[in-house]
Amino acid sequence: MKSFEEKIECIKEILTKLNANDLNLKDGVSLYKEGLKQLNEAQEMLEKAQLEYEEIKNTLKDKN
Repeated sequence: MKSFEEKIECIKEILTKLNANDLNLKDGVSLYKEGLKQLNEAQEMLEKAQLEYEEIKNTLKDKN
């Protein structure tokens, strides 16, 4: 599984390809779908990290 940072780099590469003038419709749609998939996975990773952070913060808060 790719890390969050790797997913962001992949998304950037897809955006660069989508902005190319010589891209045909079929490839554009395929890249768009892959970009959305990578973006959704990155968002899930970010949300999971945020929940973990909140749990840690609350645990430390309860100990004080």
